[in-house]
Amino acid sequence: MSAQPSREPSGWAVGWAMFAAIMLMVVGFFHIIAGIGGIADDTVYVAVNKWVFEADASTWGWIHLLWGIVLVFCGVGIFTGNIFARTVGVIAAGLSALAAFAFLPYYPVWAVIIIAIDVAVIWALTAHGRDITLLDS
Repeated sequence: MSAQPSREPSGWAVGWAMFAAIMLMVVGFFHIIAGIGGIADDTVYVAVNKWVFEADASTWGWIHLLWGIVLVFCGVGIFTGNIFARTVGVIAAGLSALAAFAFLPYYPVWAVIIIAIDVAVIWALTAHGRDITLLDS
């Protein structure tokens, strides 16, 4: 006998959790494409001096490729209700919000939109991430 009472998941909650999973997968695919571009051709990205993180294009390519793979698997894992995938998704959205905050002086409207989407993803994964798996039971 289950100690937890059964409840019907909210359509909105499931929708937000699916939104979070899909957004993570889309961003992951973009990172994978950027990573493949950087690995395949070192001249794809413009080399700029005097940045905090200096690396050649193939190094950034590998970073993007591996991060993209993590995000895609994270998005897929969210559809199964995997707690680890939700945790990685929340961390990824948090890092994205911090990066967007750093870009506020340069692209204020875009940065605010990204921060808002990241907050929505974090909320969806923390409040309603497991509602997707309740549909299967």
